[in-house]
Amino acid sequence: MRPLGLLLPLASRCRWASSALRRGPEPGWRLLGSSQPSRELRRSELRASGAGEEEDDGGDDGGVEFGTLSEEFSSRKYYHKTTPRFHDLKLREEGEEEAETKPRRGPKNTPYWYFLRCKALIKENKLAEALELFEVQMLKEERVQPEESNYTVLIGGCGRVGYVKKAFRLYNDMKKRGLTPTEATYTALFNACAESPWKDSGLQSALKLRQQLKSKNEELNLITYHALLKACALCSDLRMCFDVLKEIIHKGHVPTVETFSFLLMGCIKDNESGFRYALQVWKQMTMLGIKGDSHTYNLMLRAARDCGIGDPAVASELLLSPPSENSPQLRLAPGRQKEKVKKQKKKGSESGAAVQLDVEAMEKQLFQEGSVQPKEVTGPQNRDVNQAKGEAAALDSPTVAPSKPGALMITGQHEMEQEQAHQSQKLQFSNLPNLLDSKMPNGAVVSLGRVAAPSDRLALMGDVEGFLNKMKEDNAEPNIKTFTLLAELVEPQSPSESALLALLDKHKVKVDVTFFNTLIRKKSKQGDLEGAKSMLPALVKRGLSPNLHTFCNLAIACRQEEDGLQLLSDLKKSGITPNKYIYSTLIAAAVRKLDYSYLTEILRDMRNNQVPPNEVIIRQLEYAAQYPPKFDRYKSKNRYLEKIDGFRGYYHRWLKVMAGEETPHPWAQYRTPKHAVDESEAEAVQEQPGQKQQ
Repeated sequence: MRPLGLLLPLASRCRWASSALRRGPEPGWRLLGSSQPSRELRRSELRASGAGEEEDDGGDDGGVEFGTLSEEFSSRKYYHKTTPRFHDLKLREEGEEEAETKPRRGPKNTPYWYFLRCKALIKENKLAEALELFEVQMLKEERVQPEESNYTVLIGGCGRVGYVKKAFRLYNDMKKRGLTPTEATYTALFNACAESPWKDSGLQSALKLRQQLKSKNEELNLITYHALLKACALCSDLRMCFDVLKEIIHKGHVPTVETFSFLLMGCIKDNESGFRYALQVWKQMTMLGIKGDSHTYNLMLRAARDCGIGDPAVASELLLSPPSENSPQLRLAPGRQKEKVKKQKKKGSESGAAVQLDVEAMEKQLFQEGSVQPKEVTGPQNRDVNQAKGEAAALDSPTVAPSKPGALMITGQHEMEQEQAHQSQKLQFSNLPNLLDSKMPNGAVVSLGRVAAPSDRLALMGDVEGFLNKMKEDNAEPNIKTFTLLAELVEPQSPSESALLALLDKHKVKVDVTFFNTLIRKKSKQGDLEGAKSMLPALVKRGLSPNLHTFCNLAIACRQEEDGLQLLSDLKKSGITPNKYIYSTLIAAAVRKLDYSYLTEILRDMRNNQVPPNEVIIRQLEYAAQYPPKFDRYKSKNRYLEKIDGFRGYYHRWLKVMAGEETPHPWAQYRTPKHAVDESEAEAVQEQPGQKQQ
């Protein structure tokens, strides 16, 4: 039992609480434990009731008691602190974006999982997705601490496509996180410089990185040196390649066939004397006991296609002389190099050379063009000519002079009749000396003539049969790229060209559309439209379908208006829309003939198919729309320029309705959406991508 004195105050409090509940809460107060909707509902009821009371009382404030807060003078509705969630909702209502990406909840993936995932995406040519996975999900959402392998795999992916700026940005971010780059990282960076769309800036980035590694005394392996050699070969010239080769030999590395393949790439950069350089590099490679593979043989074919032989007198002195006279000195490998040779043999890699190449002597031999005088070559040549004639007269074995005057000068007796020369033509090509062979050339060959055509340079390597036989000796299997290059090099309409398909079947090489496109292009350049069309049934017989490149090659032979319009009509019937390259080829043929009615029809067809012109097409049309410098229509009549005014009028109207094609940036497809907005458009005009990111 409680005392009566304590119960009386308690009863008064209960009466006050019950009366308060009946009246409702006072303005500005809220009930504890009540939900938000109920509070809002009661507040609205109070406002309504308060408004009614004010109307009834006539506006006097007799109902306002001391200690209550009027809502007329208070702007706050809630008297508790707002949470960050309510603040974010308020920002969303106002239309503002989130400042940062929220951390992702749930179990986090490991760095190795991200490494495998990025590697798989890069293998599928999805570099942009791999970069977004790394930068957004891994770093921002899950906030996983990256490892060296995560950066290296992305730098390697950027290197394959030449994305130099992103590769060095990842490299700098990697160093800021305290991660140590490996040799694979440096290899990927040098490869990115080699594949850069802008060769000058790529070379500057490679040389700057090389200087940084030298200052840190970083020891590079042969694979990293090969990446640096590739950057110098593709972005610079052969002399810089020899500078890197000196460092490779100085560090004790053993040159392999891959080393010489990058040197051959540097030779191909010289259009004037690159073929002679390539033959000399090949000669040194065989003297070291290194056999060529399919890639190096294909590089020799590229050198024969794209490069000349330089001065014939210098080439004769350097290529036809015995190896003992002009060959660089070969020294036994030192102890450090012998150990590396043993390690390479234990690993099962390619057999390295057991001797050391004297790079300085080799470099002097390659670039001694100014020191060899033609007069010094002429004297021994005449003696060799007389000696060869004496041997031929003693043996009574006549030889056939080559059908191509620029290939080789082969001595013999009197000229044979035309029929006998045609019959023995195959024997003559089979007996041609092959300069790829390490043995001495044929004694009857005294000098090289004017080697102008690619087929002449192929003849120096034994023609098709001799080249393939040399590949067989070195156990190098020809691929479809080999036969495609041979198709570009063989003499047009020769027995070797017609035998290429049989040789493809003999070596069990699967033919592709590119091989037939090469043959069609050769015939089209000669103006043989019917011969080019005759290759289409053979293409279909092999189970292949012509592509746009096929029709573009056919357009080269369409030099008449009816042929070009017929090609466009056939494409329309086949449901194929011509691309800008087909139109550019047809426009070039029409401009060459100043056929303005033909040009007008081509432009009309472009307008109907809505094919936007590129910069090359606009340049061609601007040239066609110009009057000749000394043209006077009132002084003389020119039937070629009679319709130029009509073409000019149509061309200006055509420009107003046709939208030009904008050339995309080489890196646009690999950028993530955020970086695509942030990065400046000045990169499209060659911004020097390698100078700002290191």
